[in-house]
Amino acid sequence: MNAKLLSLSLAFGAIAAASAPAAAQTIEGNVALTSNYVFRGISQTDDGPAISGGFDLSTESGIYVGVWGSSVDFSDDTTMELDLYAGYGWEAAGFGFDAGVIYYAYPDSPADQNFVEVYGGVSHPIGPFSWDANLAYSPDFYGGIGSAWYGSTGLAIDVVEGITADVRAGMSEFDDAGSVDYEDYQIGVSGTVFETIGWDLRYFKASDGGDDGFFVTFSQSFGG
Repeated sequence: MNAKLLSLSLAFGAIAAASAPAAAQTIEGNVALTSNYVFRGISQTDDGPAISGGFDLSTESGIYVGVWGSSVDFSDDTTMELDLYAGYGWEAAGFGFDAGVIYYAYPDSPADQNFVEVYGGVSHPIGPFSWDANLAYSPDFYGGIGSAWYGSTGLAIDVVEGITADVRAGMSEFDDAGSVDYEDYQIGVSGTVFETIGWDLRYFKASDGGDDGFFVTFSQSFGG
């Protein structure tokens, strides 16, 4: 998740530290290069490459904030996505939980395409698998089309040491009568090279004649 200004992160971290002085703070950065930026089964770069990066600030209390940006190509003058997010993660009864809010901004968009989502997720090991499910809601989704929901779930398994395979499925639903609900699916494999560089190869498909294809991503994290 994906996805905010570093100054906002530092300010939020200061608030968290004031309320929980014993919690240590960490700042981690990331940068990635992908052959296709795919969001919920839809290419955000007209099936072209994208470069992205961001920063996350987290505390031992589970509070986190972050900023993430990526190049995009919507066949108009929009060239950049900038996401600001904040949330809280915790564990209970063997389950992992996560809840937060994210603001998707397109600073050079020629139209009002910015929108806000609230999200929640749960994860739990099932035998050798790692399972998760997530739900997001926007009161006024991209392009001002009205309220929208997105739900997804996935399973991942360590195939061999250092290599993980996963499958995912998602569902987008819109209240706007002119927008078509659709499903998206992914299957992928990921790992690391040179101990620090992450790689991810996957196939994606959107229903109803939507986008599909393979894409590969290389990423690097630093700090922490």
